[in-house]
Parts: sequence; C-alpha cells; structure tokens
Amino acid sequence: MTERTPRNPDSHAPKNGSDNRQDRLKAALKANMARRKAQMRARAGTGQGGAADEAGKDKE
Repeated sequence: MTERTPRNPDSHAPKNGSDNRQDRLKAALKANMARRKAQMRARAGTGQGGAADEAGKDKE
C-alpha cells in the first residue's frame, strides 16, 4: 500500500509567498474578530432593539 499524506493546499505554493499570504490572512482575521467583538459590545450596551427602538420612537 502507498502511504497517504494529509492534503495541504500550501504544499504546492512557494514557501516565501505562502508565508506572506498566511501572515496577511492571520492579520485580517484578527482585525475582523476585534471589529466583531466591538460591534457585539456596542449592541449589548444599547439595549435589545438598538437602532430599531429609535426608529419606532419617531412614529409616536
């Protein structure tokens, strides 16, 4: 039988370019997660409706 090797999409890419891409992806993911956390904190602080509550106040 032949040995199976795990599939790695980066195994065919040049080492230097792959490292740069991985670093960029890691930084983008970190920034995205920080932005999402900030959004969640802001929404949690405004109450349950957020902007929808204020839109309803104009109609009264």
